[in-house]
Amino acid sequence: MSRVVGIDLGTTNSCVAVMDGDTAVVIANSEGARTTPSVVAFAPTGERLVGHPARRQAMTNAENTVYAVKRLMGRKFDDAEVQRHILTTPYEITPSDNGDAYVRIRGRDYSPPEISAAVLGKMKQTAEEWLGSTVSDAVITVPAYFDEAQRQATKDAGRIAGLNVLRIVNEPTAAALAYGVETQGAARVAVYDLGGGTFDISILEMADGVFRVRSTAGDTFLGGEDFDSAIVEQLLATFAAENPGRDLRGDRLALQRLKEASERAKIELSSSFSTEINLPFIAAGPSGPLHLRVELTRRELESMVEPMLQRTVPPCQRALSDAGLTSADIDVVILVGGQTRMPRIQQLVAELFGREPSRRVNPDEVVAVGAAIQGGVLTGEVQEVLLLDVTPLSLGVETAGGVFTRLIHRNSAVPTRATEVFSTTIDNQPFVNIHVLQGEREMSIDNKSLAHFELTGIPPAPRGVPKIEVAFDIDADGLLRVSARDLGTGRAHSVMVSPTSGLSHAELDRLLSESAEMAELDVVRRRIADARVKGEGLIHTTERALGEFVHVVGERERELLLAEISDCRAALDTDDLLLVEEALARLEVSAQQLGEVIYATSSDDGDA
Repeated sequence: MSRVVGIDLGTTNSCVAVMDGDTAVVIANSEGARTTPSVVAFAPTGERLVGHPARRQAMTNAENTVYAVKRLMGRKFDDAEVQRHILTTPYEITPSDNGDAYVRIRGRDYSPPEISAAVLGKMKQTAEEWLGSTVSDAVITVPAYFDEAQRQATKDAGRIAGLNVLRIVNEPTAAALAYGVETQGAARVAVYDLGGGTFDISILEMADGVFRVRSTAGDTFLGGEDFDSAIVEQLLATFAAENPGRDLRGDRLALQRLKEASERAKIELSSSFSTEINLPFIAAGPSGPLHLRVELTRRELESMVEPMLQRTVPPCQRALSDAGLTSADIDVVILVGGQTRMPRIQQLVAELFGREPSRRVNPDEVVAVGAAIQGGVLTGEVQEVLLLDVTPLSLGVETAGGVFTRLIHRNSAVPTRATEVFSTTIDNQPFVNIHVLQGEREMSIDNKSLAHFELTGIPPAPRGVPKIEVAFDIDADGLLRVSARDLGTGRAHSVMVSPTSGLSHAELDRLLSESAEMAELDVVRRRIADARVKGEGLIHTTERALGEFVHVVGERERELLLAEISDCRAALDTDDLLLVEEALARLEVSAQQLGEVIYATSSDDGDA
């Protein structure tokens, strides 16, 4: 049976884990790192780079290097948060035909799920290399406050990557699972999850292997990337003050350098009280190169980001209130996400909950570990564990007067079902339009539209007489199916809610096909790269042997061997796999024959 992997698809970094016996193991990638940058780049050669190789070349290929694409998942281009994100990204973000935010690279538009699929593909490959077998099933985590569109986009990304997504799990829930599976006794747990692009707070109860989420809240556009952007803005202002009339915002390369330097400085200030940001030759001036050198202290950074940190307080208070608890009722606080290494965040969390946060878990890896454990639960590898999650936002329909009528309230346990009976508002109304929405506002216009569908064939009757039952079903992934039934005629219609944004079935099928082609192309490129390494080594050893044993090789044999070396070297300069492998095979045979001649000659000399 195929092994199930757990994947934390992060804004900044991603991580993959798998059950190995009774333990969830985090798998290191081919570079030896336990987390992989969620970065995808498109090289001038057309090659797609993912992870560390993509990040390394970002400085020289900024406009074709995509990072933090998770912030675009399931979002419209005109979303205020997307517009803010555009201001600090060197790559181009553009509207798609249906208004979604897409990424434009070298004239081609890519959907966020397509970019995320490349990262998931890297995680899949990492697991396969470690396991030595094909991986097809996965549990993927998402921020607890992701809405319907964002969850569906994540599931689409998994499918494009060739993964059967068994379950979508909320990140804080996965973290609590990883913490609690080895913990004895009952406890109320708060999970404070501040990652690269999102913030979540979840309140859970753990007892006897049952993990019950009581409430969740958050902000899907608040994370370490915003801290980086705050430093970038400060550096831009400093440069402009030192060089009047100069603005680096239009310089994509300079922006990329500023971003990387800001992230490094932020990380350093978690363990140091000050750091220097030194960027020589950041721009060219009329009288020569311009440089930027700034001393940044931890106190200055904390002052800069304090408004963002305070944005995490109301969700924490709301989550406690929704759970019917106070901070004094919390037994354990778990920190998740690399950003929580910041001392000021740890101090804030201690102030909020009246206790120091636990340091038992690795904030960068705990979510992937929890996802792997949930994968083990689904396959039966992990016994006596039950996970009861919740839906983060209320779901309902639009009713008379544009009112939002809730059928499922936020923090309802999933899977769940809710029904309500409605009627017509006009005499002899032949159909009803069901407008499905998600949110917490009282009027429909202020909430997020998920879908529209019609129930037709209602017999003529005075308004208020027909009885239309609307049912909402949410599965364990938090995805919604809505059905409507005329109780008088039995006529029914149901729909698996596909948000008004997102990929159509045709687009998804196309991307699946392209992903398979890209995977084949990646295999070919890998084989060519391996053949080049092998070929260059073989050429080197063969030429050295010819030089050292020139006296034992006949002139004709030597010329033939040199010709084959030349052919092999020429083939290695091409991208033709067949040509490379054939030339390498011929040279291998000739090199082996040369070795036999040398060995025979050496044996004869020894006998003499």
